[in-house]
Amino acid sequence: MRRDAIDYFKGKAVAKGRLSLEDVEVSDQVLLENLNLFDDEGHLVRAAVMAFHKDPEKWVSGAHIKIGYFVTDSDIRYMDEVYGSLIEQADKIMDLVYTKYMKALIDYEGIHRIEQFMFPPDAFKEILLNAIVHKDYRGCNPIQISVYDDKVYIYNDGIMPADLNTTEKLFKKHSSKPFNPKLAQVFFKSGMIEIWGRGFDRIRDACVKYDNTPLPEYDIGETGVMVLCKPCERYMRLLRNGDSTTSNGRTWSNMVEVLSELEKHNMGAILNYLAENVSLDNAKARELTGKSATTIKRYLKRLCDIGIIKQTGSTSNTIYVKVV
Repeated sequence: MRRDAIDYFKGKAVAKGRLSLEDVEVSDQVLLENLNLFDDEGHLVRAAVMAFHKDPEKWVSGAHIKIGYFVTDSDIRYMDEVYGSLIEQADKIMDLVYTKYMKALIDYEGIHRIEQFMFPPDAFKEILLNAIVHKDYRGCNPIQISVYDDKVYIYNDGIMPADLNTTEKLFKKHSSKPFNPKLAQVFFKSGMIEIWGRGFDRIRDACVKYDNTPLPEYDIGETGVMVLCKPCERYMRLLRNGDSTTSNGRTWSNMVEVLSELEKHNMGAILNYLAENVSLDNAKARELTGKSATTIKRYLKRLCDIGIIKQTGSTSNTIYVKVV
């Protein structure tokens, strides 16, 4: 057994309250016995090897995860394979997906920089854990993750219960029927998954909170499950427009970055207002900032000079319109 994998499990289990310090301050054999990972003859079961051994591939082919970045279905640019104990694979994949594979687009709410991913990390991790725990490891195929600019597919060999064969049914209240119950018990004790079928509730909640991301779609076949993760609306807007591209070919983010940190601080209320509104006048800018007319005139001229707004109207009735 891999020492780091067992220690990782113990730390997770205690942090989530699934096991006490007393429960984990025992020998590895006692811990594995308490997790019911020995058979009647005193041999470790397959779930123990897959969960905690440094190289479960020695005994179970396909006990790893393959990930690739695709431009089109036939054009793959780069890929990785993640091996090791199953209990550690999920976090390794999450790091890869959200640092190397899934591009974060940049948006701004006023002066606040936002990194927008296409799909909520919490929901993605829940889908990934489901794939690891419910995979049919007799198939000898790794879990496969295909990342595109505007979608992600996650495939694993597996057989779903007959009464849970559509996306709609999965997101309704249902009982938990793990394909690998002993492996599921290990992941539950670690605090990484839920019981009672609540994992799909967690996916739904994460999607709703993340800019109302569409729920993942499940294509359930006779021998495998393909999950399609679609992007949230904000991500697609940024992807279409090139990170908030304005009509003059520049982006809101690029224009804001021209300002010094002091200017961003002083004009923060104005920038926040312009993020949600198309125009303002001198009086509105004074109301937002509490600054004098002279100071506001200087602020607005600066924003005009860098192209965030443009001046329209007469001298006595000047309006500043956001350039979009």
